[in-house]
Amino acid sequence: MNRSWGLLIAAGVCEVGWVSGLKHASNAGEWVLTALGILLSFAGLIYVSRFLPVGTTYAVFTGIGAAGTVMAEFLFFSVPLNAGKLILVVVLIVGIAGLKITSEVEKKEARE
Repeated sequence: MNRSWGLLIAAGVCEVGWVSGLKHASNAGEWVLTALGILLSFAGLIYVSRFLPVGTTYAVFTGIGAAGTVMAEFLFFSVPLNAGKLILVVVLIVGIAGLKITSEVEKKEARE
């Protein structure tokens, strides 16, 4: 995995942090961390969109954010996780993986 994909994953993880922070922040320190999460996630997204296809980049970013938020809410905040949510998260992850694979195939074809 190259550096751009790693940074995109980190930006997606920061998105999970700030989305959860918007719901659960209760003091100034938590609000500062939420704001920092917003700054880091969007700065990372903007940076990697220079090197990766924008559509794929945004889909992966929001997918990590959506799936990660569902999982974080379940793991850290005791929000129920039912079969429907779990199936949809799996479908989302499969779609993200498919976008990554097809973007690499397109990149190879462009080089040839």
